[in-house]
Amino acid sequence: MADQAEHLRALFHQHRISGAPRKRGLSRIIVVASGKGGVGKSNIVVNLAIVFGQLGRKIIILDTDVGMANVDVLLNLKPGYTLVDVIKGKKELSEVILRGPYNVEIVPGGSGFSEMVNLDNHQREQLISRLSYLEEKGDILLIDCAAGLSRDILSFIAAADELVVVTTPEPTALTDVYSIIKIVNNCGLKSRVNLVVNMAHGMKEAENVYGRLENVCRNYLDINLYFLGAIEYDLVVRKAVLDCSPYVLKYPNSRVSQCTRDIAQRLLAGGGGYSPAP
Repeated sequence: MADQAEHLRALFHQHRISGAPRKRGLSRIIVVASGKGGVGKSNIVVNLAIVFGQLGRKIIILDTDVGMANVDVLLNLKPGYTLVDVIKGKKELSEVILRGPYNVEIVPGGSGFSEMVNLDNHQREQLISRLSYLEEKGDILLIDCAAGLSRDILSFIAAADELVVVTTPEPTALTDVYSIIKIVNNCGLKSRVNLVVNMAHGMKEAENVYGRLENVCRNYLDINLYFLGAIEYDLVVRKAVLDCSPYVLKYPNSRVSQCTRDIAQRLLAGGGGYSPAP
């Protein structure tokens, strides 16, 4: 997998630098992944994107969860075409992009296409190379991956600049997210992983989660784990989801919205992450 990772990075880099000079282009490609479903990953991606947009960045969300995509649902958008049509060669990326709020554009993943979940090598490379089209479309590309880990997800991780993993304090979520970090480490895909703890009952619980994972990574893996912060449990999140409205827009003064803004600022700063209180 390490050799394939190098190949994918070279392939994407080749497409990013080809063509005439540009005045602007993607500065960062961030993959967001989780070990299991139900941890709120896609909701975090949507709300982070909007915060980035509010801060003046142009954002593209690529929903790669073909078969179980929900980024468009969270934004109350109704796509005519999706990433599945791109994979099948029926449409170009330019034909499936949707406009969202605050400088956010979305490439929807599509639902009910289980046969497309695992791409063959040709489809995978074609999709990675087509991402070069997004070079002129925004500042940051957020790639929302399906839960778990597949060859497709590893390919996106290999091609991206950064990896953010999302977990909750639940033991099963922690076990699954550690599995992702371990495989990423063993495949040599990243030397650094950023962690977000969602649905935490207070910052102290989130810090404990990070501490446990960081300790295991330090002792058993050759990878650096950085804590971007926590999004605390808040009932307004469910209310916003039911209304198909991002919580940072519907409840901008809520604690969960402030947590999301803090994480966005740390990502933009590109620093060492959140520093737990002593």
